[in-house]
Amino acid sequence: MTKEIVIQSEGLGKQFNDYWAVSDLDLTVKQGEIYGFLGPNGCGKSTTIRMLTGLLTPTTGHVSIMGKDVQAHGESLRNRLGYMTQKFSLYESLSVLENLEFVAKIYGLSRNDVKRRVAELLQEYQLEDKKSVQSGALSGGQKQRLALAAAVIHKPELLFLDEPTSAVDPENRRAFWEQLFSLSAQGTTILVSTHYMDEAERCHRLAILEQGVKRADDSPIALMEQLKVSVCEVVGDDVAALKTRLASLPSVISVSQIGARLRVLINKKESQPLALLRAESGGGYEVDFTRANLEDVFVTSTGRGYAELA
Repeated sequence: MTKEIVIQSEGLGKQFNDYWAVSDLDLTVKQGEIYGFLGPNGCGKSTTIRMLTGLLTPTTGHVSIMGKDVQAHGESLRNRLGYMTQKFSLYESLSVLENLEFVAKIYGLSRNDVKRRVAELLQEYQLEDKKSVQSGALSGGQKQRLALAAAVIHKPELLFLDEPTSAVDPENRRAFWEQLFSLSAQGTTILVSTHYMDEAERCHRLAILEQGVKRADDSPIALMEQLKVSVCEVVGDDVAALKTRLASLPSVISVSQIGARLRVLINKKESQPLALLRAESGGGYEVDFTRANLEDVFVTSTGRGYAELA
């Protein structure tokens, strides 16, 4: 069964003075997907989301959401979209209950629907015992749950999340992603930006952005399978000294230290990567291949890795 295309952009770009924050971005997101933007701060994630939601007018290109041009049909699309910003944007002086009731009324829910929907969300997002607490007094994880509840109160078909977990601990991040999977299973399409590798790996599909340019776009598994490097591990004493020597080799793309181990990415054009590492280490080290991860994809899709392997 072919899934409906929910987000489609072609040649999308945004220029601020002489600086292009986003350049020539083509994007396709299908119904029910959790689609991730991975990249460092300043890579264009937030600017892209603002263009996709119609909050920012593109300099170049075109965006359609659920088959409608965003600039031409922004008002009719409003109630079909949800948006959660990185910074907590609800009223901190209002209680949890008051904030949810206020947002529900903005979206035009009837009095009966407001009462029913708010009660559902308080229960679903574990906020029932906090409903009378001022939102500014909540913990980071509680604020996050409240913001997500407000973003989905009108049951949007498409949900935009701009680095939603940047201010919460790992346990709350995991719980948040379980809520996203539940929404996805119900048919909600989700576009989420992040700079956490473990979160990016949870997405159905993923785009890696660098300086406003899309460097890669596929499922996390496919991106790892398509790597143009051999991923090797070197274990032994004094790997810090060895790291500098290995990094100077022409075919070595990256060397990172993890405790007593070195993770080495070597251009696949090198036919004997293990022999190369053993010869350079001079013995006394264990050298073998190891499983690729999403950080390897990121390293080879950006910066020096991209320049050497493109």
